[in-house]
Amino acid sequence: MKKIIQQSVDDSIAIKKEFFARNMEKIETCADIITSALKSGKKILLFGNGGSAADCQHIAAEFINRFRMERRPLPAMALTTDTSIITSIGNDYSFDDIFLKQIQAFGNKGDIALGISTSGNSPNVIKAAEEAKHSGLLLIGFSGNKGKLKELSDFPFCVNSEITARIQEVHILLAHILCDLTERMVFNEK
Repeated sequence: MKKIIQQSVDDSIAIKKEFFARNMEKIETCADIITSALKSGKKILLFGNGGSAADCQHIAAEFINRFRMERRPLPAMALTTDTSIITSIGNDYSFDDIFLKQIQAFGNKGDIALGISTSGNSPNVIKAAEEAKHSGLLLIGFSGNKGKLKELSDFPFCVNSEITARIQEVHILLAHILCDLTERMVFNEK
């Protein structure tokens, strides 16, 4: 068991080191753009499935409540949480439309859409991403090393791994870093 534990830790650290070394500049630029959008009265809309849905809720909570500092809430919404909306769209139309229709309802030009798909190919994430682009939202994509989300995103953050758990571990650290940087910049505490 100890070997399995150590291997998981070692793999996670190696993948994170490679990802953040490769994406340092892009992360900084992305945080600047999120900051500008929030300062301009725009919002962040987050969507994904399964563990990525939970990450969307987690990230939205960090923006709305606080990450590290006491401050006013920043507008973010996880499109994964309203079961009546999700089930009515899934029942009346298709599960593939559950995020698409919410982007149509809540997304405005200049808002930020943050789609998460470890495969990069989740049909409902791709449809929402395409709608976000069509509607003038800036698209941030968190994915693994494959898939259509990478090509659609203005800011593709692709983790070089085939293992879902390792991809998700990088995603949540990336989200925490973006929250931290944005919070500091919005409230002028670099």
